[in-house]
Amino acid sequence: MRPLTASRDFGPASAPGASNGALHAQKIRAASAAAMQPAPTSAGTGQADTAQGTAAPKTGGLRGMKRPTARPDPAPSRWAYRLQRVLLTPAYRLALRITLPFVLSMALMGGYLSDETRRDDLMARLYGLRDTIYKRPEFQISLLAIEGAAPSTQDDIREVMQLDLPSSTFDLDLNALREMVEDLPSVANAALRVRQKGVLEVTVSERSPAMLWRNREGVAVVDAEGVVISDVASRTDRPDLPLIAGAGANDQVPQALSLWDIAAPLGDRLRGLVRIGERRWDVVLTNDLRIQLPTDNPELALERVIALHRVQDVLNRDLNAVDMRLAGRPTLRMNPDAVKRWWQIKDLVVETGGE
Repeated sequence: MRPLTASRDFGPASAPGASNGALHAQKIRAASAAAMQPAPTSAGTGQADTAQGTAAPKTGGLRGMKRPTARPDPAPSRWAYRLQRVLLTPAYRLALRITLPFVLSMALMGGYLSDETRRDDLMARLYGLRDTIYKRPEFQISLLAIEGAAPSTQDDIREVMQLDLPSSTFDLDLNALREMVEDLPSVANAALRVRQKGVLEVTVSERSPAMLWRNREGVAVVDAEGVVISDVASRTDRPDLPLIAGAGANDQVPQALSLWDIAAPLGDRLRGLVRIGERRWDVVLTNDLRIQLPTDNPELALERVIALHRVQDVLNRDLNAVDMRLAGRPTLRMNPDAVKRWWQIKDLVVETGGE
């Protein structure tokens, strides 16, 4: 075996022939002695090597070690867990955010308003605030403007609305005022709106007069739907309007207008239309000549009479009536004087033929 040579750190070399066990024990003793010696110091500065950043390891075995401390358990207790689950429920959060503040606010308000003096003072302040807002200039109406109505209709509208101007817009019910205006006979429909500078504008569509209706109460002006617009003293007040008469004639104004247009070729001879039994019409001409129309298709029967008159000049004869109530058998009824003359002529013919 090759002899081992000890390094300078471990002392002189072992003698030849030393055993391996003795050499190993010598190395251990040398290492122990080197560890027990203090670290060499620097001659120039007098500072230890440990000041340069190398620290000697601590010795002392297990006695110098710190015992580990026990860490607390992060898991909550059973009751704490249950409480946290309750706090996270939506019902509890709703009660905490809304219900509880509401109950507290109502309790405070009830306690404050329990005093009658406080209640009266609060109501007085609210009414004062309301009056202050209502009476602001931008909410005041000082002028009523009516458009699309005749002067007489405007007077009726002002009378029925009965506005005390200036007035606040909050005190006006525009729907109720519109219904009042539309209830007037001469108004078909109306629209109300508040314009700038405190102007209440009423836009009216008047009913157009279509006919005069003579009834037991007098003469009235009606529109194309048979609605009474106004009353007139006599027929001469509105000579430009056709005349109808009889009970229920105003309910058949559209048909009467159609018959009047068909009889237009008769010109000034046409005096008016009379409703008979609320079921048919008679066309009245001058000299009390009547064209009795049927219940069904009166327009067609009147057209036949007009065509017959153009061909044979029937309506210029001494007739009392032209009966068209039976479409298959028109009848001409002469007036009494014509009948009398006819009998005279017939008797004269008979006497002459007898001679």
